[in-house]
Amino acid sequence: MSYKLFIPGPIAVSEKTYKAMATPIVGHRSKDFQNLVASVEPRLKELLYTKDPVYLSTSSSWGVMEGSVRNLTNKAVLNCGNGAFSDKWFDVSKRCGKEAGFLSFEWGKPVDPEALEKELATNKYDVVTIVHNETSTGTMSDLGEISKVLKKFPDVVSVVDTVSSFTAVPIKKDELGIDVVVTGCQKALAIPPGLAFLSPSKKALERAATVEGRGYYFDFLEFEKNAEKNMTPSTPVISLIYALDSKLDDIFAEGFDKRFARHVENNNIVREWAYGYGFELLPEEKFGSKSLNCFKNTRNVDLPAVIADLKKRFNMVFDGGYGKLKGNTFRISNMGDETPETMRELLGNLDQILPAYLK
Repeated sequence: MSYKLFIPGPIAVSEKTYKAMATPIVGHRSKDFQNLVASVEPRLKELLYTKDPVYLSTSSSWGVMEGSVRNLTNKAVLNCGNGAFSDKWFDVSKRCGKEAGFLSFEWGKPVDPEALEKELATNKYDVVTIVHNETSTGTMSDLGEISKVLKKFPDVVSVVDTVSSFTAVPIKKDELGIDVVVTGCQKALAIPPGLAFLSPSKKALERAATVEGRGYYFDFLEFEKNAEKNMTPSTPVISLIYALDSKLDDIFAEGFDKRFARHVENNNIVREWAYGYGFELLPEEKFGSKSLNCFKNTRNVDLPAVIADLKKRFNMVFDGGYGKLKGNTFRISNMGDETPETMRELLGNLDQILPAYLK
């Protein structure tokens, strides 16, 4: 039995995208593959508003997130944590054997630019990592304000995870001055998991050249050497790149502004519905994610029971909270191919179920 996913990721995939994945495989050292990469890479750059390259990595996003720490850290890395995934980056940095600092914020709060500036001013760090859109709490930090701080520290290489915000909101990499953007395919891009993206600045590549122990699979310089020939260092997940090519066709046909506006409209529809039942958004509204909403379970609903009922009756699924927030929050995704109509369908189905569980 298949279910329509309204979880924070992976999310629902269209029939068109699945069909693209069935395109017959070509050799990854062939001209056909080079043409495929040449088709997708310029459009990825356009979506990131950057002149920097965008590399394709056959991995989860954690592969390039860990790879960034390994490639860029000579002195120490500062990991900014305000939720499960940004907190995890600190653990990953330590497991990589790097000197690491942790700038911690309460879950549901954004990364505070003033606190970031104060910590970077210690001159302990040459790398900083930030999760733009923390899906565990539905919190989106203000990249514009953060970038003003980062520009004051030109010796620090910035790495920003946009896994759940890429193509849901504008990420203007060059204007923001972000050195490395890492992202993935299974959230707002609405592609099955297994493909990640990495866009480094010239400064980041120059730093990588000075760092020992970069390894091979996620070595920035290996990516760069192969990207110059429209290739990848290792055998890539070609089927997902076909899916990406198809999805980029969809995004460019819709238009960036319309796509961003659709995500905002979807998001607002869910918020208003939840407010009507007396639920509260976990983060402050202005820092709430645009690709999903995370609500406090203020009505003490039996979330596992509601989720099971929705799945059984309507073949749909939302999320009952993550990590230490499990059961105390719930999350509903509105990203990817979702529309106001599909969001209202989900909420209408929940209207038939939820009243029986309210306390």
